[in-house]
Amino acid sequence: MNDKTDLLYIRSDDRRQDVVNRRVSEDIVLDIGENKRVVGIEITDASKHVNLERLLPIRHEVTKETAQAH
Repeated sequence: MNDKTDLLYIRSDDRRQDVVNRRVSEDIVLDIGENKRVVGIEITDASKHVNLERLLPIRHEVTKETAQAH
């Protein structure tokens, strides 16, 4: 699977703020925001680490148009 499509990003704070990226493993990067709080988690090769079918009760499909927008 292509790394660009096998990525999971979880954002816990929608406020606009400066963040520092901290790589904690080859596949996981934390976005550290104000007060040294984790405001985002990026997981590449997500299917190796997270079973989304068990995590979320919904199915998500990326259309060709959506993929081209990113």
